[in-house]
Amino acid sequence: MEIALDVWMVAALCAVALVAGFIDAVAGGGGLLTVPALLTAGLPPHLVLGTNKLAATFGSVTASITYYRRRLFDPAYWRTALIFTAIGAVAGTLVVDLIPKEWLEKIIPFFIVIAALYSLLMKMQPDDKLNLPEQTPGHFWRQRLQGLSLGFYDGLAGPGTGSFWMVSTMALYKINLLLTSGVARTMNCVSNVFALVTFAYLGHIHYALGLTMGASLMLGSYFGARSAIRFGSKFIRPLFLTMVLAITARLLWQAWGN
Repeated sequence: MEIALDVWMVAALCAVALVAGFIDAVAGGGGLLTVPALLTAGLPPHLVLGTNKLAATFGSVTASITYYRRRLFDPAYWRTALIFTAIGAVAGTLVVDLIPKEWLEKIIPFFIVIAALYSLLMKMQPDDKLNLPEQTPGHFWRQRLQGLSLGFYDGLAGPGTGSFWMVSTMALYKINLLLTSGVARTMNCVSNVFALVTFAYLGHIHYALGLTMGASLMLGSYFGARSAIRFGSKFIRPLFLTMVLAITARLLWQAWGN
């Protein structure tokens, strides 16, 4: 399905994507900017979700590669989470039009508020402490549950998935913000890719717009990831908490403000 857009509207969407890519690479929540922008451009909701996934995939791939090259993500350690994130993303995308989302929209904001408060009060590990916790049977079950649920949510809806990954990873594994960012960006990349393939199968993508915005997201993600790695938790934490609270406010207004 193709919809003609004015060149100035495309330029504005690319500018939004550039900022969103930077923010998403650092703290998650870039979809908080791109999804409303696409809706404002007049695309129907199902096309917005698919097009946003195409654009977001460029950014998340760029950010995840950047973190991996700096040894801030260990694929072998997180293998179980990677697999179950992919499964969850496909399942969430397939049922996106089949289940009522009103109850989800009303409950999710409260979980985000709790997550934001936890993130604000918890003690962070220093940036130079890059050791991962020892793997145990419980560790693998946490990865299964975390990957399946957050992958499903990203395929189903998506706002704030990267931030959810950061909050849950810090809570479950007690690792620092740099490692947490590497996990969140990579898992978000996996769910984006598998949800994208499913959206393509369903025919819910505006390819020209998604590719154009994707280039801007890629550029923003590159500089965002580099900035996060260079400046560490002092840079990541304020932006992360700001995005979590912004996502909370938006979802609360969307669910309860009308």
